[in-house]
Amino acid sequence: MNGRRYGSKYGAKKCTVDGIEFDSMREARRYRELALLQRAGEITELKLQVPFELIPKQGSERAVIYKADFVYKDKTGNTVVEDSKGYRTKEYIIKRKLMLHVHGIKIREI
Repeated sequence: MNGRRYGSKYGAKKCTVDGIEFDSMREARRYRELALLQRAGEITELKLQVPFELIPKQGSERAVIYKADFVYKDKTGNTVVEDSKGYRTKEYIIKRKLMLHVHGIKIREI
C-alpha cells in the first residue's frame, strides 16, 4: 500500500496518469506539467510522494511525516518542494510550518 487515503471528503477525484495514481485531477495535471518541464530540461530529478520526517518517533508514538507531492531541482539547482492543494486542512498547515522550522523548506503550493 502506498499510504494514500481512499475516497476524499473534499470532493477530489482520483485519476491515473502514466500508470501513477493521483489523489486529485489537480495533482495529476501538475505532474503532467512537471514531466514536460523535465523532458524540456527546465527541471531535473523529479520525485513523487517524498517523505520528510517532522517529529521523530517517541516511545510508542509514531513519527510525524509530511509527504510532498513533488520534489525536483530547478534550473539553478535549488530543491523545490511542491504540494497540490485544493483545500488546506489544519493538519497540513501545521506540517507546512514544521517543514519550514525543522528543514528550512518553504513548501510551494500549487
